[in-house]
This record gives sequence, C-alpha cells and structure tokens, in this order.
Amino acid sequence: MSRGITLRNRPLRALAALGAVAILVTACGGGSATTPPASGGPAPTKAPAVPAKYTSGPATAGSLGSTTIRSNEHEPVPAASVKAMVDFCTAKTGVQATVSTSVHNDFQDQFNSFMQGTPDDMVKWFTGERLRFPARNGLLTPIDDVWQTIAGNYTDGMAKASQGDDGKKYAVPIVTYPWVMLYRKSLFTSKGYTIPKTWDEFVTLAKKIQADGLIPVAFADKDGWPAQGTFDILNMRLNGYKFHADLLAGKEKWTDPKVQAVFKKWAEYLPYTQPDPLGRTWQEGAQTWANNKAAMYFLGTFASQQVAPADQADVDFFPFPTLGTQYDSELGIDAPVDAWILSKAPKNLPADKAMLECFGTGEAQLAFLGKDQSQIPAAKVTDTSSFTPQQKKMAEIIGASGGVAQYLDRDTRSDFAGAQGMQTLLQDFIKNPSQDLAAYTAKIQGVYDSLPKQ
Repeated sequence: MSRGITLRNRPLRALAALGAVAILVTACGGGSATTPPASGGPAPTKAPAVPAKYTSGPATAGSLGSTTIRSNEHEPVPAASVKAMVDFCTAKTGVQATVSTSVHNDFQDQFNSFMQGTPDDMVKWFTGERLRFPARNGLLTPIDDVWQTIAGNYTDGMAKASQGDDGKKYAVPIVTYPWVMLYRKSLFTSKGYTIPKTWDEFVTLAKKIQADGLIPVAFADKDGWPAQGTFDILNMRLNGYKFHADLLAGKEKWTDPKVQAVFKKWAEYLPYTQPDPLGRTWQEGAQTWANNKAAMYFLGTFASQQVAPADQADVDFFPFPTLGTQYDSELGIDAPVDAWILSKAPKNLPADKAMLECFGTGEAQLAFLGKDQSQIPAAKVTDTSSFTPQQKKMAEIIGASGGVAQYLDRDTRSDFAGAQGMQTLLQDFIKNPSQDLAAYTAKIQGVYDSLPKQ
C-alpha cells in the first residue's frame, strides 16, 4: 500500500525569527466551532452568521465568469473566515463563486462519495493521506501549473505536503496551527502555577491543581477524534516521530511493545484529565477550560475560539511536556494544514486556477485570519504586524519541532481512522485503561489487517 510522503520539517526552526512566516505542517481532527457558553462562563468568540449557500462578490470588470466552492466549515468563526478569503479573491480575480457549506464532521465522513459524484469545482480539505488517497484514485485535478505561480510563497516542505504519490501537486495550503497545552495566564498567575516542561513537573502541577479543587486538563472525546491527538503526542514523545509515522502508514505493528508503552503512559495521564470525556464535545471541554474550571486543555489552538474576544490576550500555551526519552529534543508535534483542492472535472478551469493562485498568497490567507487569530498562514508572509503574540508563538513552537505530524486521522487511511476503527478503539481504552494491553493492541492490529488493500 503506497503511502507517499509523511511530513517532517527541521528547517522550520528558522521561523522563530519571524522575518518571514513559512510553515510546514499537516492536518488534524474536527475543525473549528463555536458553542453557547456554559452557565456563568465567558461568551465564545462571535462571528457574523454566514448563509449555508451564498455568492461571493461583487466581481470586478472583465470577469472570468463564475465557479462553485464546497466549504467544510459550517460554524460561525471558520465560515466567516472562508467567506472573507473568497470575497478577497473575487475582488482580486473577478471570479464570482457560489459557496455551499457542509457540516464539518459529516462532510469528512462523506467526502469520498461526494467526490465520486458531481462535486463543486473547488473543495476545502486537508493534506496528508486524506489528500493522497483521492489523488491516486483519480478524484482530483492536478494543479502543477498553479504551483508554477505560487511556489515562491511556500517552503519546500509545504510544497511536498501538497503533492500526491505521483509527485504532482493537488492542494493549495492556506492555514495551520499546533496542538498544544492551552492555559489562561491569569489563572496560572493567581494560583502560582509554573509551566511544566517535563513529565515529573506536570504531575507535580496536576496534583497541586487537584488540591485546589480544579481539573488539571480538560478532556472531551464524544466526537471521536480528539483522543487521537493524545495518542499522537504520547507516541511521539515516547517513540519518536519516525516510529509514529511508520505505525500509521502500516510499516510498524500495533502489537509492538512500544505501542503498549504509549497506552501505559496514557493510563498514568488519565487521572489528571476531566472525567467522563465520552459524553462531552470538544467545545464543551473547551468551555470547561475557558471558565477556569480546568487549568489546561490539550487541543489545537483553534480551541481558543471558545474564549471571549475580550479575554483572548489571556490565552497562552506550551508544548506537551517531555517524557524523559531520547526524543525529548525532537519535540514532535501535530500541526494540521487546511487546503483548497480541485475536483476531478471542474466546469470553469480558468476561473478555478485564478482563484487558487489567489488563495496561495499571504494576503488572501491574512484575509482569512482576519476572522480567526487561532491559526497562522501556511504561506510566507513578510508583514507579521497583524499577528497576535499567540500567533507568533505558534510559529515558534512549530519551528522548534524536529517532527511535524499530520494528525492520526490524516496520516493513516480513513477507514482505519474513523468510527469503525481508531475512534471507537481509543474510546474503548478510555473506558477501561486497566485492560490487558497486549490483547488490546492485538485487537487494533486485527482491525488494520482486516481492511481491504488500497
């Protein structure tokens, strides 16, 4: 089974200087959203309501005509970001786009069948295996000619993230963000908490937080995918990026004792996380943290959308603690990328390519981020004056990593990552972390081995 390239990017370290932001990363879990606040809690970030279907505009004179776009961002903040980017590029290119929006998780499950039908010309999607699979199955149109125009806007690593097994380009990356441990600075200051860098420091802090009557780490996995980020970080911290990537690509076995060690460490970690996570959405977990009922939250930085705009400056984060292994200096991390792709039979190719070339500019990506500062551009931008301190820190953390992963449900085949595979299997572990780990990991391997060849 051909897997193509899984990403790793040491040159990102140069980002710490932020002379130009250029990031190689890959894609994560469930998308961004906004929910009503918990009782007495801060109001979540608000954005203007965006219709489920709308037409961008107005177009400039000399229009190339119109096109269609499918967005997987139905929640207010990311939906507004998509609209801002599309409107920006309509003004630049003269192309009007009819944008149809699907519910994020539902579209993720229905993507393959959608692309096999009569899809919109352009689709907001991901990189990683979730890009390579439809590319090698003839569901996408290569865009190498677009990349001849936009290549200078990206790092070499980001260019590799955009190609299929055949080496052709199939995606225009737009934004990225790291999975980190989020916290509220005011809470840490008032309680005298210190940022933990090692596992021992984390345990000491977690016990102090519990003694103060708080939850150390918010946790929610009703959606199925958030727990995959916990597996990813523990596996990279214990076994390194290469083993993690090879495991998800089927080159290593889930029965390896190294994998059992991951679940053993996870069992040690669970008592410091929010109880009963399977009945809670990630937004509800974020509200526990935003309300200062939990001191930390391990998730993508998009979780900060659940904090009121007036409190955004109070949000901070740090990398997951090291575990005292040879991979401590590697600081492997999940850092997802969102991208635009072109379907198999686009109806207005000149218009589509004009829009994709615009999407691949730093200016268009900054327009996208004008509605959401919980991410950073995938393209290089020389003017970072609009960046928040948090955005600068995102770039620094990703740049310091010697192993940038795509996130479990992007790095492995979708029929293994989904509800019939790792989502349910990881929930089974969370329900019973004291189970026989040899038998449990053998069950995971059995599910992988039962899948049809691709």
